[in-house]
This record gives sequence, C-alpha cells and structure tokens, in this order.
Amino acid sequence: MQTEAAENPYGLMAALEQGGIIAWAVFGLLVFMSLYSWFIIITKYLDQKKVLAEAAELEKKFWNASDLKTGAAKLEKNSPFRQIVDDGLRASDHHEGRLTDKIDQHEWVTMALNRSVGLINGKLTTGFSFLASVGSTSPFVGLFGTVVGIYRALINIGLAGQASIDKVAGPVGEALIMTALGLAVAVPAVLGYNWLISRNKDIATRLNNFASDVHGALVSGARIQRPVAAAPAAAAPAGKK
Repeated sequence: MQTEAAENPYGLMAALEQGGIIAWAVFGLLVFMSLYSWFIIITKYLDQKKVLAEAAELEKKFWNASDLKTGAAKLEKNSPFRQIVDDGLRASDHHEGRLTDKIDQHEWVTMALNRSVGLINGKLTTGFSFLASVGSTSPFVGLFGTVVGIYRALINIGLAGQASIDKVAGPVGEALIMTALGLAVAVPAVLGYNWLISRNKDIATRLNNFASDVHGALVSGARIQRPVAAAPAAAAPAGKK
C-alpha cells in the first residue's frame, strides 16, 4: 500500500497561499532587498579588494618610476590611484588663466587632489545607503506581514465563533514566518554595512596618504616620508651586586 507524503499545511508556501496578495508582496519585497543587499556586499568587497591590492603594489609600480607620468602609465587605467595622479598632473599643468592667477600652485593642486579623493570615496560608498536602509526597514516590512497575519487569525476566530487551533495556526504561522524573514534580511545587511565601512576607512586613509605624496612630488619634487615606528630598545643587562 502506497502512502503519499502529506504536505505541510503550515509551511512557507501554504502561508503565502493563505495570505494572498499581501503576503506575496511582502515576501517578494524581502527577497528583493536580500538579493540586492548581497549583490552590493559582494561587489563592493571585490572593489575594495582590488584597491587594497593596488595600494600594496604602489611602491614597486609607481614610486620606483623616474617621474609621475611614467609611474602613472604603469597603473591600470581604471585605478583610483592613477586618477589621483592624472588629476594632480592636470592641475599642475593648467595652473593658468584669470581665475588661477589669484591662487598659487600649492593651493590649486591641493584643491584638485582633494576633489579627486572625494569623488573616489563617493564611488566606493555607492550602495551603502541601500544597505543601511535595508538593515533599518526590513524588520518593519516583516512586521507588516506579521500584523496582517494576526489580523487574518482574528477574522478566522470571529467567523468560526471559537479559537480553534486549525483556524488560527495558519495565519499565526504566516505572521511568525514574515517576522523571521524580516530579521534574516536585516542582519546580513547591517553586518555587511559595518564591515564595508570599516574597510573603506582603511582605503580612505591610503588614498589621502597617496594624494599627499603626489602633492609633495608635484610642488616640491620630493615625497613625504612616513614616520617609521622605532624598534624597541634592548633591555640593559642587570648590574652585578
């Protein structure tokens, strides 16, 4: 005798079918928020990884060159570090005209480099606002599904005239599922946002330091030397008593 596996009347699909268009809309919105959040997290991580790898190779590729133009040619065309060098060289070469007569070359190059670093940081943080919005709003989207589910449970109780488990289990289960989905979407978005922000701070520091070095090379022809941490002094031998 064959026995067919009974479908779970309180599973996700059953809850969505019972919840109707509102449950499907909430579920679809949460799925979209989750997928796009993961897309942002993965793509931004790859972008940050590429920038950090380029920063580690600057000493070999760029600063060992004979001049800034030669060093810039060794960098990739889409590299943010090359963009900083190109903007600095362009500002230094075009320090002329009525407007720039009142601004010396030092300030002119500084403004160009600051603007370049700001644009790069803006590109690196694209999508972060969506992650923050998902982290703060997805629990409320799930809560909306929860409220609708409980409302349907109360309607079923009123129509049945009694609070039987078969009348309320489906809507209440739908409500709990929506709450869990909202939290499952919010937690990765918040963690990913904080993680990417911390990595971006490191990248911003490297970009600012590089821009300062390029500024020094353009204005004075020398690179700013970074302070090196002194090695700990060896302990003096104890004197004999």
